[in-house]
Amino acid sequence: MDSYSLRYPYDDLPAHGETREVAPGIKWLQMPLSFALDHINLYLLEDGDGWAVVDTGIRGERTQGYWNTIFERELDGRPVSRVIVTHMHPDHLGQAGWICRRFGAPLLMSRTEYYYARTFSSENHRQLPPEAIAFYQRGGVPEGILQEITSRGWGNFSNNVEPMPVGYLRLVDGQVLRIGGRAWRVVTGSGHSPEHVCLYCEELDVLISGDQVLPRITSNVSVNANEPEEDPLAYWLASHRKFLDLPDTAFVLPSHNRPFYGLHARLRYLIDHHEDRMLACEEKCTEPQTAYDLLPVMFSRELDSFQTMLALGECMAHLHCLMNMGRLERMLHQDGRYRYRSIDPGLSTRAHPGSHEDPDAAPLMV
Repeated sequence: MDSYSLRYPYDDLPAHGETREVAPGIKWLQMPLSFALDHINLYLLEDGDGWAVVDTGIRGERTQGYWNTIFERELDGRPVSRVIVTHMHPDHLGQAGWICRRFGAPLLMSRTEYYYARTFSSENHRQLPPEAIAFYQRGGVPEGILQEITSRGWGNFSNNVEPMPVGYLRLVDGQVLRIGGRAWRVVTGSGHSPEHVCLYCEELDVLISGDQVLPRITSNVSVNANEPEEDPLAYWLASHRKFLDLPDTAFVLPSHNRPFYGLHARLRYLIDHHEDRMLACEEKCTEPQTAYDLLPVMFSRELDSFQTMLALGECMAHLHCLMNMGRLERMLHQDGRYRYRSIDPGLSTRAHPGSHEDPDAAPLMV
């Protein structure tokens, strides 16, 4: 079974402001996003006299309007009992504070995600900090594109997230939540975000996967100026191998695209996909290259300055993983740019493990 033989039980999508039951006690709904990725999937879990919300959509009146419709028409007169957020990105966390305050409901997140979000919410720089400018310069970004990136400023996280609750309930890997009389096990991953929470119910054989496993697009895995020497791709690949321990029969409820069957096929495809990208970068680096030089190797389509910013981070994630595997070396040149060079002289004898770029994948995702 490969990536293209995933099985999708639903051909159409729930309309905004409506829900669809996809398993006993589980409702699927969608909220709009104003990105190229124009939607997010959210889920309601029946929770005794109330409903547990899993992820909340981005901040804004439009999302709140659809939530108000859901509250009035889709909850059978019951309140929200708790708000579970898979990770800190604004399309998942954005309305959590508003919903928690409206219903007096607790917020449940992993500790790392909660405190990352609290930190980013407090940033109010109007201009790109010098460390961020240096990060892009060392990546080889040309001056014109860097000026466009700089013009967007820094610290826009709080614009897309309602004020967060002061307190929260911590979720940890392996923890079991009782929701509506059913046991849901917390399974965490890392790479796309630092401590991403997924939920697996053995009784229903259902995995709420967030952005950890998506059926048609590849989650962004990036190095950024906050942690310029990190190796998120190593965490991402290890997480995918960890998720292979879950049953292949699981019905996967992702945050984007449609619910699907075929968990192991998708995980193996994603592992091969990133390993192939690393090999392609390694082969190109027989002569020293900046991260910016390598963007055409990673992405076949033309990128605007915003996409370039995200693409550079993803490219650097692959380069850092190769460095930590002992397959690349990095040198800081006199022009202030890092350049990467392959260490292995026998690259041409290696076989590529899979397709270089997923034809169904958006190259970038926030």
